[in-house]
Amino acid sequence: MAFKALFIAKAPDADYNTHQSIIDTGKYRLLTSVVKNQEEALKVAKSIYEEEKINALLLCPGFNHVDVAEIFQALQGKVSVSVARGDGPSNQISQTVLEKEYHDK
Repeated sequence: MAFKALFIAKAPDADYNTHQSIIDTGKYRLLTSVVKNQEEALKVAKSIYEEEKINALLLCPGFNHVDVAEIFQALQGKVSVSVARGDGPSNQISQTVLEKEYHDK
């Protein structure tokens, strides 16, 4: 039985029906999905859990503590939920690019 993980990222132009992928090594199954907002993240997390019985869910740094708690509760505590966060300098590098891409248009 493979370890199954889902990574969810946010992007304002995402279509979660299109922006998804699966990498399967046999022992590790990594599913990814890009969503627009928290509502879509909840929908995807619940749906993928039902379909795949994932063991872990990793969220991009765009999810705050309240979002994480809401997703954890929606999955009834059956899935490990973590957030990918970097150190201070790494966060600044990413934040500069995200602000330019998402807000300067």
